[in-house]
Amino acid sequence: MIRYPKSVARSSVVQIACFCVIGALIGISQTLSPSLPPLVAPAANFSFPAKQTLTYGVDWRVFPAGTATFHLEQVGALQHVVATGESVGAVNLLFRVNDRFESYFNRTTGCSSSFAKQLQEGRRQLNSTLRFMSSEGKQVLEEKNLVTGTSKQQESAIPPCVTDLMSAIFYGGSQPLQPGASFRMPVADAMRVVDVTMKAEAREQVVTLAGTFQTIRVQPVADAGVVKNRGNIWIWYTDDERRMPVQMRARLFWGTITMRLVSTTAK
Repeated sequence: MIRYPKSVARSSVVQIACFCVIGALIGISQTLSPSLPPLVAPAANFSFPAKQTLTYGVDWRVFPAGTATFHLEQVGALQHVVATGESVGAVNLLFRVNDRFESYFNRTTGCSSSFAKQLQEGRRQLNSTLRFMSSEGKQVLEEKNLVTGTSKQQESAIPPCVTDLMSAIFYGGSQPLQPGASFRMPVADAMRVVDVTMKAEAREQVVTLAGTFQTIRVQPVADAGVVKNRGNIWIWYTDDERRMPVQMRARLFWGTITMRLVSTTAK
């Protein structure tokens, strides 16, 4: 019998596979730090896809844990990203997951405007929307528990321009990536803003069901050292003008979560 740790069984597929990449960095600070870097605009020669669907297989150690699908689409000046995750195999038997995540960010500046979650994980059902009100220097969280019927609203300060947990993965590919170089970005989620450094480490060949890709391996790290305490995290972007994330991995104390590209379509 396969025994999954509770942290796997009780987390959504998208969260454990994708958001662990950036999400594991969150939790450093509950307040806005004056030393946070500005969010650098995407490179002038980079363009986010007008329409694209990326499907990933998710593995915990050597066992299949689920699938995650990301749909990207241009909506005027904004990039719309929708992610869905479903558990499979033993994880599905232990704790069925069917989640949806949605974000919008500006294609020219990279600044996020909103990040929403619809969580259905076992008996837990939760909807939340995080709005980034840059002109007012704040983020506003509205959350509703669909099981208990309770709601809450919170506010906290943010810099003029931030990225969110999901947009950060695609924003990261918009920056010049050369082994040995790095860049910083302010990542906001759940009333926190964290300074994350993306370190381009090396060029590697990655083999997936969607094909073989020449990539640049990037490691997200946080100044406060939470990654050192929790494990190691990497994202592999294609080493071409697309900068498509074809593989993500979080090596944590309870095991390694890997997400590999299965297919990509221009729709």
